[in-house]
Amino acid sequence: MEDHIHLISPDHITFEQIEEILEKNYKLGLSDQSVHLIEKSKAYLDRKLAESDSPLYGISTGFGALCDIQIPKDDLSKLQENLVISHACNIGPEVPAEVVKLMLLLKANALSKGNSAVQLVTVQRIIDLYNHNILPIVCEQGSLGASGDLAPLAMLFLPLLGMGEVNYKGERRIAADVLAEFGWEPIKLEAKEGLALLNGTQFMSAHAVYTLLKAFRIIKYADIIGALSLDSFDGLIEPFLENIQNIRPHKGQAQTAANFRYLLEGSELINQEKKHIQDPYSFRCMPQVHGAVKDAVKYVSDVVETEINSVTDNPTVFPDEDMIISGGNFHGEPLALSLDFLAIAISELGSISERRTYRLIAGERGLPEFLVAKPGLNSGFMIPQYAAASIVSQNKQLCTPASVDSIPSSNEQEDHVSMGANAATKALKVALNVQKILAIELYNAAQALEFRRPKKSSEYLENFFVQYRQDVDFVEQDTLMYEGINETIKFLDKGKFVV
Repeated sequence: MEDHIHLISPDHITFEQIEEILEKNYKLGLSDQSVHLIEKSKAYLDRKLAESDSPLYGISTGFGALCDIQIPKDDLSKLQENLVISHACNIGPEVPAEVVKLMLLLKANALSKGNSAVQLVTVQRIIDLYNHNILPIVCEQGSLGASGDLAPLAMLFLPLLGMGEVNYKGERRIAADVLAEFGWEPIKLEAKEGLALLNGTQFMSAHAVYTLLKAFRIIKYADIIGALSLDSFDGLIEPFLENIQNIRPHKGQAQTAANFRYLLEGSELINQEKKHIQDPYSFRCMPQVHGAVKDAVKYVSDVVETEINSVTDNPTVFPDEDMIISGGNFHGEPLALSLDFLAIAISELGSISERRTYRLIAGERGLPEFLVAKPGLNSGFMIPQYAAASIVSQNKQLCTPASVDSIPSSNEQEDHVSMGANAATKALKVALNVQKILAIELYNAAQALEFRRPKKSSEYLENFFVQYRQDVDFVEQDTLMYEGINETIKFLDKGKFVV
C-alpha cells in the first residue's frame, strides 16, 4: 500500500490536517516551494557572512549573556554544535511519543518558511526521523518557555549530531547506532543552525496541539455523557430550550443547548411528566458551563493555530529585505497564557461532571443508593465517586497558572520568561484527568439508565449505550470497579462520536 504523504509548504496547516497526518500515519515531504525558500535563506546568510565582519547575534557571537563575544569564522560550526550539546539538560519523565512526533513536524514546518537559514539536509534529516518513527528522548522538565524551549529542543536534535538516545521499534537505543543502521552520517551544523533548532516554541506548541486534539473530543464527550446523566436522573429539558439561550447569546452556550436538544430528541424519559420543577446546577447549567468551556477552547485553538504557522526561532533572516533581525518571536507568552486558560477551562468539565456523578448515586428520584439493588450488602458505585473527587482536586492544584511566574536567567539577559513549558505539561495532565472523570460519570450514568427500564432514552443515546455495553457490563453486585473504569476510558479513547 502506497504511503500517504503530506508535503510541507508555506501554506497554513490546520488541526484537521495534523489529526489526519497522525491518524493515517502520513509520511512527510518537502514541497518544491519550501526547498526553494530553505536554500534561498541559507544562501543569503552564507553571502552575508562572507561579505561582512560585523557581529551577528548567535551566528558569529556567543549566546544569551555571552552575546558580546565575537567568534572567529573558523569556529562557527563548532559554536553551533557546542550550543546543542550544552543545552541538552532536559530531565524528568519522558513526554508521550505523539508529542515528540508533533515536535518534529512543527519544527520542520517552521524551518521551511525561509526565515531560518538552515541547510536543506538538516530539515530533511528531521523529516527522516519522523518518517522512520525514530523518536528522540525528550523529557518534561527544563524549559522556561523564553528563548523558546531550549533544553527539550536540544534533546530533540541531539540525534542529528549522532548523539543522545531515541525510541525506535519499541526500544530505547543509542542514536548513533540507529543512524548507522540507515547509513546516515551526523549532520555538521553550519552558522546559525544550532540556534535555529533550539530557539522556538515547538515543545509548548506540540503539547498544545496534542492537548487540543484531546480537548476537541472531550467537549463532545461531556455533552453526550451529560445528556445521558440528565436522562438517567429524570432531568428537565426546559433549561436547554432555544429561547432561554437567545437572551444570553454566547456561542458556546447556544451550541451546547442545541446539542442537548438533538441528543435527547425522542427520549421517553425526558418527555415524561416530572414531579420536580428544578434540577441542580450541575444538570441545569450545562449550557452555561460546557458552553463557556467551548468558547475558551475556541480562543486557545485560534492562538495555537497561529503559533504553529509562525517562525519562532531567532535571529530571523529576510533575504528579500536584506535584513537579519534579532527579536523575541521565541517568547512563549501567547502559549503560556493560553495553555493556563485551557487547563482551567477543561478542568471545569471535570468539576461539574463529578457533581453529576454524586447526584446519580445519592438515592434521589427513585434511583437506589449507590446504584445497586441491595445497598449495604453491596457498596456499588460509592467509591468511583471518591476517585472522581480525588482527580478533580488534583486538577485544582494543576490549574495554578504557570504564566504568572518568571525567574530570570542567563545573567539577567533573559529577565522575563513565560514558563509556558510548565503550562503545557500541566494542561495535558488536566485534559487526561478530565477524560477519566467523564469516564467515571459514564460508568455511573449507564448503570442508572438500567434502573429506568422499560422506559427508553433517545435513539442517539440508546445507540451510544448499546456500543458502551459491548465493552462494559451492568454491575449487579460488588465487583472490581477499577476494571470497569479503565474499560470506560478505553471506550472513550477509541470512540468517534459526532454531536
